[in-house]
Amino acid sequence: MELTPPGPRGIPPLFARLVDDSALFPPGAASMPDALREHFEIRASEHAGVLGVFLCQASRLPELITELIKVKPKQPLPLSLIIDTGLGGVPKAISIVESRNELLALRMVEMPAPSDVDEVWLERVSEFVPEDVVRVVEPRRGVGWLDGVRKVIEHGSRPKIRCGGLSSENFPSVDEVADFLTVISGAPGASFKATNSLHRAVRHTDAESGFTHHGFLNLLVASARCLSGKDVREALESTDGKALAEEASDLSEPAAKAVRTMFACYAAASFDEPVADLGELGLL
Repeated sequence: MELTPPGPRGIPPLFARLVDDSALFPPGAASMPDALREHFEIRASEHAGVLGVFLCQASRLPELITELIKVKPKQPLPLSLIIDTGLGGVPKAISIVESRNELLALRMVEMPAPSDVDEVWLERVSEFVPEDVVRVVEPRRGVGWLDGVRKVIEHGSRPKIRCGGLSSENFPSVDEVADFLTVISGAPGASFKATNSLHRAVRHTDAESGFTHHGFLNLLVASARCLSGKDVREALESTDGKALAEEASDLSEPAAKAVRTMFACYAAASFDEPVADLGELGLL
């Protein structure tokens, strides 16, 4: 998962392997055959370097393997395993993946944290997940949320922030996102993953739902500002795509890589929308 130079051909370091494929999840909820077909088409496209890993629930591993046998991929599918079977189901799920290494390459394991992110639970996560696999843990937003984020970092896992969903409660405020970024930037070498409702580059209000969505470009620029001691909230609140794009373009390559060390990736049900937005903003 390291962004080693030169990176994917023709893709700026700021966007290399940025977008993980969550086509199986809402709002798209694609079928397994459709999700895999689209994923492999993207991997053969000119913007394949923006694509990260494929997300699949642990409970759907047999279905995934059955479809991959039909597809016969030339290379194993880079996989993030989403644990929906409880922490106790992690060893079995990982064993299934590792037994089919001609089809699957496990890169990441993601799971929600219990309401109280305790040391014993985090130790079990560390024991269950191999050292060469990225561990992603999502503390539940609410009282003590940031303490949970700190504990996740201290145990060598990557915190995840949920930036939206099907109800207004799923959308964190600008202040909550800014506070989260401050915690991440204050821990040397710490990385985070984002998920949900980040299919567009720039902050906007959805005409149908009325929800105001965070933009992934806002998050990238805010991360850069967080690392350089500038105004993070202003970057998160901005709806000026041109200004955000200019600020992102002005980042040096080392600065871009530092940003991506902090903001590792995010999950999106759509790949076409983020790539189209980056293209329109002149960033690809």
